[in-house]
Amino acid sequence: MKISKNQKVAHAKLDRMKEYSLEDAVKLVKEMKFVNFDESVDLAINLGVDPRHADQNIRVTTTLPYGTGKEIKVLVVTQGPKEKEAQEAGADYVGKEFLEKLKSGWDEVDKIIATPDMMPELGKLGKILGPKGLMPNPKSGTITMDVASAVKELKAGKIELRVEKTGIVHTQCGKSSFEESALVENIRTIYETVMKAKPSSVKGTYFKKMSVSSTMGPGIKVDQGSIR
Repeated sequence: MKISKNQKVAHAKLDRMKEYSLEDAVKLVKEMKFVNFDESVDLAINLGVDPRHADQNIRVTTTLPYGTGKEIKVLVVTQGPKEKEAQEAGADYVGKEFLEKLKSGWDEVDKIIATPDMMPELGKLGKILGPKGLMPNPKSGTITMDVASAVKELKAGKIELRVEKTGIVHTQCGKSSFEESALVENIRTIYETVMKAKPSSVKGTYFKKMSVSSTMGPGIKVDQGSIR
């Protein structure tokens, strides 16, 4: 892929072999910005786990102190009094009638919350929702009777950290417009959550490496010692 002039200028500031302190890495992400839109800032954490083993298939949640910077659209699949509760909590879409829309491929939402009684029907859509990361799950707090709290938490910046088949956790930690201190605190929160989730069965190195990048920028290696 051809590298643009702006990309060459930005990449020239980076030593790809170096591990930067968390603060310097975040500063560099902002300094290397060369596009005129508010990029996402993302983390890639490489862990020494084998997701094929159930206990090492890490899936946890945390709430970022400064949010993700993204407006999260939430659908609550429920019925009865819980519909009003979800609407008052700020859900964007509410009701079991959305099951038909989901079947037809509608996906104008970022997260789906469901009450347990809706799961038999929602479960039939696993092949549609699973690949999109939209299927509610008790581990992520998206199958619950307390729909109000679930909606508010997602709107406030609650994210799910899930290890991929390759042993890497990819997640958004903010926007390039965030203050450096806000990005640093968000990243520390993610790091601490991942470290607390270390399975007892993992032998050897658990945390291998981490890099931070913007949507259009290169990955910047972060020194683990500077995160703690």
